[in-house]
Amino acid sequence: MAVSFIRVDDRMIHGQTCTRWALEYPCDGLIAVNNAAAKNSVLKAAYKSASGKKTFVWTLDEFKEKSGKVLESKDNYFLITKNPLDMETILVDQGFKPGVQTVIIGPCNDRPGTTKLGNNQSITQEEAQALENIMQAGYEVEFALLKEEAIGNWKKFRGQFGFN
Repeated sequence: MAVSFIRVDDRMIHGQTCTRWALEYPCDGLIAVNNAAAKNSVLKAAYKSASGKKTFVWTLDEFKEKSGKVLESKDNYFLITKNPLDMETILVDQGFKPGVQTVIIGPCNDRPGTTKLGNNQSITQEEAQALENIMQAGYEVEFALLKEEAIGNWKKFRGQFGFN
């Protein structure tokens, strides 16, 4: 397996969190996908030094181009995006099939226009639609800052956004 863990985290790469999740899921490296971060050399360098693991920071187009190599890799990678919309692009629009069926939603900061689901887990209606589309594509969507701090599956929250 080349992708061992899929996460949405508005901090993208956070050393302690990556270390903690790596206890549950084998991880040789990280693939962070975000257009703004991939085009910002300072951010890119910061993310690459955050975890102590082999780290790639790619745009959505770069990920699409390299996704076949990711699947063929002997290494296990965490696939991380900054927001649900980027994850939807990868899993639904680009049709990437990582073999992992659970998407973990980590920190999503409170922002104007969000609905608060739990501590540091707030999403917009547009992000809710992305999560709904990911679920409809066959994925389980779990909200968990850390494994032991899970607040539940998307199915528990989707009614708040008008999904039945």
